[in-house]
Amino acid sequence: MPIAIYLLGLAVFAQGTSEFMLSGLLPDIARDLRVSVPAAGVLTSAFAGGMIIGAPLTAILSLRWPKRRALLAFLLVFILVHVVGAVTTDFEVLLASRVVGALAYAGFLAVGLATATGIAGPDARGRAAAVLLGGITLACVAGVPAGALLGQLWGWRSAFWAVAVVSVPAVVAILRSVPAGAPAVAAPGARRELRALRRPRLLVHLLLGALVNGATFCTFTYLAPLVTDVSGFGRQWVPVLLVLFGLGSFAGVTVGGRMSDSRPMRLLVPGGVALLVGWLLFTVTAEHAYVVFLLVFVQGTLSFAVGSTLVTRALYEAVDAPSLGGSFATAALNVGAAVGPLLGGAAIGAGFGYRSPLWVSALLVALAFLTAGLARTVRRSGPDGPVGEAVPT
Repeated sequence: MPIAIYLLGLAVFAQGTSEFMLSGLLPDIARDLRVSVPAAGVLTSAFAGGMIIGAPLTAILSLRWPKRRALLAFLLVFILVHVVGAVTTDFEVLLASRVVGALAYAGFLAVGLATATGIAGPDARGRAAAVLLGGITLACVAGVPAGALLGQLWGWRSAFWAVAVVSVPAVVAILRSVPAGAPAVAAPGARRELRALRRPRLLVHLLLGALVNGATFCTFTYLAPLVTDVSGFGRQWVPVLLVLFGLGSFAGVTVGGRMSDSRPMRLLVPGGVALLVGWLLFTVTAEHAYVVFLLVFVQGTLSFAVGSTLVTRALYEAVDAPSLGGSFATAALNVGAAVGPLLGGAAIGAGFGYRSPLWVSALLVALAFLTAGLARTVRRSGPDGPVGEAVPT
């Protein structure tokens, strides 16, 4: 892999830390800004919502920009809004900063995916995507637990300052390592790409990715209160469990990156079954700390192995939309990241307790299986070819 792809992964690491870090900070933010924990959880959904809108929108708006200019613009806006978030005392301002930060992150990730897969070549899209997604999982391993630890030592605002500071070296790295390049595509090309994104196979991949990611974020957003109130861990264990989840996520993306280019079904089918069983097992054993300790790692691995493979397959299906394919994959993942915490927060708010997001996660994965089965059935009854073309291959 060219070094520029790894430097893009470094920038995604800084931004991914912000995307995930609230899972260890929600209780403190809720107390400081005088809102409920489910209300604070909306910050995660708002970030995901900004990415849903921002991924295709910013990708289209930046089509005429050189890729380096687009990446720098998005990253500088991202840094600025984190400074705003670090100093505000108003929940609404913090909420708005999360949305704007998500728009910038979405644009960066969409352009970054297009840049990385273009540099890597047509037969290595999975490995290139895995490097960028690996930046997100490394954020889970190092950035998110560090943010939780900073929050415990110096308050949740220190985590926002840290994200802004860590993002600065990425600006220098992009300036030095990403070619200035030519504009990606002209405006008429955008219309052609949008037409290419209507393919049923692609839409199935995107929907499955959204459901699996929704399951992941539903539980991950409320992991801190789950492990402290249900599993009996002390607050000092929250960063450790976040590290475990992040290590599992990194392992999952690594495996997915190696298999998604040539052997995706060998991962998707058994991995999806194991993921569903894992969420059900987590649900019924959540009060047993030693089991939770293991399942946090296992579910992180399975969630990101299956999820990253679905992203890669979507990129292959969007081969005729090289600039916008990554943006729609990003948007689909964040549909799940927005809906998952909302459903989990609704379950908690309805009085079902902090264990309830686990049930919702299991339900979402089960729905993904139902969706894949329906797509297979429709394909079998259609005139266009073998069953395998309707589902990830």
